[in-house]
Amino acid sequence: MNSSTIGFISAGCIFGGVLLGMLLQKVLPEHHLDTPSKDTVKVGAGMLATLTALVLGLLVSSAKSSFDAMNAGIAQTGAKIILFDHILADYGPETKEVREQLRHTVASVIERIWPEQKGAVGGLRALESVDAAETLQAKLRELTPKNDLQKSLLAQASQISSDMLQARLLLMEGQQNTLPSSFLVLLIFWLTGLFISFGLVCPA
Repeated sequence: MNSSTIGFISAGCIFGGVLLGMLLQKVLPEHHLDTPSKDTVKVGAGMLATLTALVLGLLVSSAKSSFDAMNAGIAQTGAKIILFDHILADYGPETKEVREQLRHTVASVIERIWPEQKGAVGGLRALESVDAAETLQAKLRELTPKNDLQKSLLAQASQISSDMLQARLLLMEGQQNTLPSSFLVLLIFWLTGLFISFGLVCPA
């Protein structure tokens, strides 16, 4: 279920809660709608509002932290890709094929994450089908260093390649951390109850 569907369901439940509250206002006996009863309903609504505000604040903070972590991971990966290409260039002309493969891989990953066609599957979930990091590591293992400098550069390139693969796996793992459905249902239930109380005590 995508975010738009969840948003429409939440809006429908909240609007339905207002209508239900207005209906209850018409069918309940008068002694259930006197001043003491309304004051009690207002106290309960205030408690629900406080709990809902607290939970929504925690959700916004969690979402911001997750976004910052994803943004930092993508930025670090981009920096490592540039450094990786520079190291391959310093290694020598033997890495020409690896560098071309790297450019093709980066362009392919960018297209998968941010596709030009709106109907295509995008986002970090698209990384699950990308196995180019393993291909790059296989090509690196085929290189044979001729001197100590190339041996050092090859070791650095292999380490950066492993770091990029690890960063990709961490981004994919972070994408799997979604809000539990039971928690979301409870939050919508609280909001619906809050707006039922509004419809119950407010004039039509």
